[in-house]
Amino acid sequence: MKRKVLQELIKWKNSPERKPLILEGARQVGKTYLLRDIFGQEQYEDVLYLNLQNPSPEVLGLFEGSIEPQRLVDQLELLFHKDIIPGKTLIFLDEVQGVPRALTSLKYFCEELPEQHVVAAGSLLGVFIHPEASFPVGKVNTLRLEPMDFEEFLWAKGEEDLTEHIKLQPSNTIFKAKLIDLLREYLFVGGMPEVVKEWVQNHDVVRAESVQRQILMDYMRDFSKHADGTLAAKIRLVFDSLPAQFAKANDKFLYGVVREGARARDYELAIEWLVDAGIVRRVYRIQRGDKLPLRAYAERAAFKLYFLDVGLFRCLASIASEVIFQKNAIFDEFNGLMAEQFVLQELAGRELFYWANNATAKVDFVGQFRDKIVPIEVKSGENVRAKSLKIYRETYQPKLAVRMSMKDLAYDNGLLNIPLYESFAAEKFIGEMSR
Repeated sequence: MKRKVLQELIKWKNSPERKPLILEGARQVGKTYLLRDIFGQEQYEDVLYLNLQNPSPEVLGLFEGSIEPQRLVDQLELLFHKDIIPGKTLIFLDEVQGVPRALTSLKYFCEELPEQHVVAAGSLLGVFIHPEASFPVGKVNTLRLEPMDFEEFLWAKGEEDLTEHIKLQPSNTIFKAKLIDLLREYLFVGGMPEVVKEWVQNHDVVRAESVQRQILMDYMRDFSKHADGTLAAKIRLVFDSLPAQFAKANDKFLYGVVREGARARDYELAIEWLVDAGIVRRVYRIQRGDKLPLRAYAERAAFKLYFLDVGLFRCLASIASEVIFQKNAIFDEFNGLMAEQFVLQELAGRELFYWANNATAKVDFVGQFRDKIVPIEVKSGENVRAKSLKIYRETYQPKLAVRMSMKDLAYDNGLLNIPLYESFAAEKFIGEMSR
């Protein structure tokens, strides 16, 4: 399955300033498959793969002594009975957080053996920066792999020509019905590669949902496996509260939904764990919509949590497939927050915030595009009355405001409407209009 980040990996390989690369991302977003079976197989003659989650005694022993890179290369050649040739062999350290000294070794590869091509991946890297491990700050390149977005899903469905056509002729509505049907599929399936593969091959609702439930169970096992008992219990409570958080029209995360009487300090670490593991996305509130950088105006005590993947969220919230495939207002469940979840996933590579004033106005997302602040309002259907966006525009006079809805692409007096079913072109549309 084609992934957009592959082009960034190829640029990394060919860069004269290349450093060891860490590919971050939550469990089961496809890091191993991409690095070993796609990038490694297509771009190198050989891949030397080490899984450090449960390493063999021989592999573990490599990092117990000196981690001088030439020694490691020599030992790996002996252990795997193959030559490691710079530029032709890719050394891949998977689940690198499992062996802290392997993570530290990347620093020395950068300093002493930069000609070797070394990549590492870590599903829980943010959770497991061990005190005894020296994170190689400034000595590595980093990329992040997210679940497949809507465009990558369409590619997996064999619709690459369709996405290119829409980007070139966005006002052509001849494919609208087809795109809406495909969007329904994506809302059910989501972007976890194993689920997408199952769906593309068999188009079976029960089998696809079975894979989703297994992924959720794997996440929950991680809670107890990688956190102590008290913290693991709190992580599970926050995790289980996410559908209830979405079901309420709140303008911030409510600790009382997690547990009656709960306070922020009781669950801060649990939320940090989920964020670091990549399972949830945290979006902070800002009260100023006209000042850069937006991060400087974020309220750390006011935020919303979104799930990693819209398909997994649908499964976690037990939204029946019939709701997705048969209901006209396909985003209406959970007060339209499925639409917000979808849009955030489409813009996952960009830091976003949300805006709320002291009254009742709230704009779903605010982001920086080039040197412009752009508010983004998300609507779940074709009823696009947006009082909050109107207040924001009157208050801050942004050059461009964006509304994402089920209405057709249109631009009127600084307001750009982007169809949800053409979200894969949103970055292109916004970039062109914010010049």
